[in-house]
Amino acid sequence: MQLRFEEVLSTDASFDALLQRHFDLMRASSPEESCHVMSADQLRAEGARVFAGRDNDGRAWAIGAFLDIGENRAELKSMHCHDALRGQGAGRALLAHLMAAARSEGMTSLWLETGSAPEFLPAQKLYARAGFEPCPPFGSYKEDPLSLFMTRPLTAYQN
Repeated sequence: MQLRFEEVLSTDASFDALLQRHFDLMRASSPEESCHVMSADQLRAEGARVFAGRDNDGRAWAIGAFLDIGENRAELKSMHCHDALRGQGAGRALLAHLMAAARSEGMTSLWLETGSAPEFLPAQKLYARAGFEPCPPFGSYKEDPLSLFMTRPLTAYQN
């Protein structure tokens, strides 16, 4: 399936439904103190730039966001692809789009927190293939055996 990526600028039922699926999955996968997922309302309230990968009918199949964390750095948030698209390159395309959007906004590095449990291995591999490397906790995060922190510069990013 070919997706077109666009910024979601207001409440969007298709985006919100997929984000809710992601939110519920993350809440079920990690204890509350180790779960840093944000709801659609929280992302909007924090000023995150949110994006959807849509099909020709406008349905969101892939979602993601980034949040300015200061000093030309951004944190990736809530990357999620519908189960039907897993393993087909949608996550890679979404990540490339988010990286390009952050770079065009003047961000010089991206940061993220993901789970360290085996079910998060596909996400960890996706990020590593895109040049992300493990790093210490950043921002308000604290060391947590259930979290993996990663970062990469955007200055070397190429499509």
